[in-house]
Amino acid sequence: GLDDRPNADWDVWSHKYNLIGLLTYHQYTGDPAALEACRKMADLLLATFPEKRSILAAGTHVGMAATSVLEPIVLLYRFTGDERYLDFARYIVRSWDEPKGPKIIAALLEDKQVNKTANGKAYEMLSNLAGLVELVRVTGDRDALQAVQNAWQDVVTNRLYLTGSTSQGEYFYGDHYLPNRESARVAETCVTTTWIQFNLQLLRLTGEAKFAHELERTLYNHLAAAQRPDGAQWCYFTSLDGKKPYGPGINCCVSSGPRGMALAPLAAYLKTRVDDADALAVNTFETSHATVELGGAKVDVEQESKFPHRGESVLTFKLAQPARFALQVSPPAWAKPVRLSVNGQDTETTERHGWITLAAREWKDGDRVELRFNLGANVVMGAHGNAGRSALTWGPFVLAYDTSKNPSLPSPAALGFADLGKPPFTLEPGSELVFGANVRSARQPQPAQARFVTFADAGSDGGAYRVWLPAPGVELPEIGLLLDGHESRSRLGNLSGSINDGDKTTLVVTFDGRPAEQDWFAVTLTEPATIARVAFTHGKDFHDGGWFDASVGKPRIQVQRTPGGPWETVGELATYPATTATDKAGLKPGQTFTQRLAEPVQAMAVRVLGRPASGDNPNQAFSSCGELEAFAD
Repeated sequence: GLDDRPNADWDVWSHKYNLIGLLTYHQYTGDPAALEACRKMADLLLATFPEKRSILAAGTHVGMAATSVLEPIVLLYRFTGDERYLDFARYIVRSWDEPKGPKIIAALLEDKQVNKTANGKAYEMLSNLAGLVELVRVTGDRDALQAVQNAWQDVVTNRLYLTGSTSQGEYFYGDHYLPNRESARVAETCVTTTWIQFNLQLLRLTGEAKFAHELERTLYNHLAAAQRPDGAQWCYFTSLDGKKPYGPGINCCVSSGPRGMALAPLAAYLKTRVDDADALAVNTFETSHATVELGGAKVDVEQESKFPHRGESVLTFKLAQPARFALQVSPPAWAKPVRLSVNGQDTETTERHGWITLAAREWKDGDRVELRFNLGANVVMGAHGNAGRSALTWGPFVLAYDTSKNPSLPSPAALGFADLGKPPFTLEPGSELVFGANVRSARQPQPAQARFVTFADAGSDGGAYRVWLPAPGVELPEIGLLLDGHESRSRLGNLSGSINDGDKTTLVVTFDGRPAEQDWFAVTLTEPATIARVAFTHGKDFHDGGWFDASVGKPRIQVQRTPGGPWETVGELATYPATTATDKAGLKPGQTFTQRLAEPVQAMAVRVLGRPASGDNPNQAFSSCGELEAFAD
């Protein structure tokens, strides 16, 4: 039976994915053993909940982890017709309103905000909502449908990144809170994939093109960006500003990412009805192929496209016999106007539920539909947290500045857009999607040509990238001399941040479980610079250390005047608090200490060093740093 131990909190969640996998296998193979295994799993659930306890008690996040089994339970009902499974699905929904339940439908009908529903956990909530759409497909429950539509609208309006995903640190937060940097733990890949599932469910249920448009945005941008180009590794979180932390191994996101990719073909071509006829709904401009039964005939659809380089595509129908069906094409905002012609002749169309619709007609073998659509350079002006910034898009693709493509230009933190003309940027010749746009920096105010790539490709070699840059005319922030230097520290530690990336929240530590007499954080330049002022940003304090012990002296500032030369003390962080090995003395995470040197020095490298603190574990000691900066004035 299902385990009552505290560590059984993910048992029902695991049953969900076992059910989904086996039901999918049965759907495509007809294997009766797979369906029988699903029955046995579901019967165990029915025998346990609510007979022995509430299903909410078997899952974390206000029970949502367990109740997300809703979707495969409804699917099992549809495969078997067994009313017990439909009754159990209804019980799951009722459980949401138990005294300690997540109140999913009630909250979304009243507050209409996902961050105020249950505990705001994005993956689990979206998984429940995808299941609720499946139940609505069976029951037609209008309140449930309104709840899921409210959730979708809230995410799109208030919580969706330009790149098509949502959440920070796995949760939904306040309206328009969309931080870009790695430290915000942006867009868990499980959330990205489940957002795709949710939109696909709503598209299949309602037929509205707006859900198809969101699928396109997410698939081309945030989901593709989370995957390493060779497909071998995935990011758990994928920021719009920073580096991509690809990783292998077994975790939820490494499993979810491929599931999201596997859904892309299901969204490309769909079968629907227009008036009294079958209809083919085309939701891609990619070169592709599909076989669909339409008007009683098997129709092979071949699409040959010049996308993503040019806005031209041709659909060719191959039929053994003529067939009557309608055609619908999804026109995302970036592609409008979309023009259709049939066998070279302009054709009258209408718009239905956001789709360009060609009324049912008889098609014969070899008939062609020519599509012409807008595909070009666009500039998106930022709002809310991105006010004063701009981003570039090419059709559905969000672009990013990538340091690996711009070895002669500064780090993204030092750059802003220069005046963007018409067109604002250009596509470079060749098969790769690489673009040229003018940028500027505080050190080099004259425009320089920079190369941009798609967000999906950015950072794929481990370098830094950034989507949003200061807009033309916006004053650029003060940038230190160390931004493009080589960073190092006395011990590698166990956090993979940076101390010279312009982001004070991407900290590093020297933790290795051992004591040390001193720690240091350094940046080495490629050519000497005149330094008059040094700023050290403390990273974070932990129960077992993370700061400098100032009882033996304030942290010192040292420089190397020549490459590889001796370190020379030129000052100390005079305002650093009177910390000890065990007392941080009010030190705050991200607190910056600036020290002007007695006189400017020419230096090839700068470092700050001091004794690390041990906190409550005297058997070890370590320190941390959020940013090390140096300035000429």
